[in-house]
Amino acid sequence: MERRSFLRGAVIGTSAAAFGGTLMRGAAYAAPAQPGPGPYGALGAADANGIQLPSGFTSRVIARSSQTVSGTSYTWHSAPDGGACFADGTGWIYVSNSEINPSGGASAVKFDSSGQITGAYRILSNTRQNCAGGKTPWNTWLSCEEVSLGYVYETDPYGVNAAVRRSAMGKFKHEAAAADPVRKVIYLTEDETSGCFYRFIPTTWGNLSSGTLQVLVAGSGTSGSFSWQNVPDPDGSPTYTRNQVSGSKKFNGGEGCHYANDTVWFTTKGDNRVWQLNLATSTYELAYDDSLVVGGGAPLTGVDNVTGSSSGDLYIAEDGGNMEICIITPDDVVTPFLRINGQSSSEITGPAFSPDGSRLYFSSQRGTTGSSSGGITYEVTGPFRA
Repeated sequence: MERRSFLRGAVIGTSAAAFGGTLMRGAAYAAPAQPGPGPYGALGAADANGIQLPSGFTSRVIARSSQTVSGTSYTWHSAPDGGACFADGTGWIYVSNSEINPSGGASAVKFDSSGQITGAYRILSNTRQNCAGGKTPWNTWLSCEEVSLGYVYETDPYGVNAAVRRSAMGKFKHEAAAADPVRKVIYLTEDETSGCFYRFIPTTWGNLSSGTLQVLVAGSGTSGSFSWQNVPDPDGSPTYTRNQVSGSKKFNGGEGCHYANDTVWFTTKGDNRVWQLNLATSTYELAYDDSLVVGGGAPLTGVDNVTGSSSGDLYIAEDGGNMEICIITPDDVVTPFLRINGQSSSEITGPAFSPDGSRLYFSSQRGTTGSSSGGITYEVTGPFRA
């Protein structure tokens, strides 16, 4: 399915753009329309966990930082961040990074077929500020260090194999990763104000021990064509990777990244944008830009981690803002899906769907305390559309 930008040539009025209306391409609103709900309707009152959800959805707490995970002896890590789900027989596993420095790493929670927690354990230790990452088609978790000259670590969600540092994927301030099984590459974002967007081409698909790191090259505009060029020195020393290739396109704080159907989407927190690359045509454009919402009131601010559902909806977590996960639908509707109350000093991280698409996992990184030791990891269950 091709997603087209709703911002092309448009001046967007506040209500349809900001509150869930469909955004008109190539036109301006003469007057703002009335606010309208998204595909799941309006948010209800906050539940016992302080989360506002559409009708039919419920939440529960899965884990709290510095406390043992229910039914296990494992203490959940601080500052939970990027995450993903993996099938595990008739159950599944949710993996979560720890964005602290030093220590960092990642942990996992196991669920049975009914959604009951059956175990929790560490899958990565002694790394630095593991922020986001990405799932591979061969069921490993790429955990990324968000530090200067940071690494990508390939981890085993099932807790059997030791984690491996993947130096060939470059040393820079890594954020997120997204696998493209069609082109057999891994896309990578860089969390710098003048960061780049990369892809890693493994020598052998399924083995990340060697390969070629490339950087996206394009003009300075918000749309156009792009190409890829090899990064001469992926270890980033003495020259940072983002400064090695003339014409590499700069992005203001790369964050989440998601691939589906010949398209890769990624977010940039410095300018609150969602970008999309059409890989079939080698073109790029904006999928969302809150600065183009006339009069303010944009529904999505502080863009961060992103995931997708089987329906083609993008779920984008807010770093700050009003603590929402917002949806961008294939019909270009932008609307809040949930809102966390009473945690304004936190951020939402790690959205990921269970393998059957019926449960959404995510964390509030600093919870109600505003401290990394106060993180809370949640599950939302309900009638997600297929």
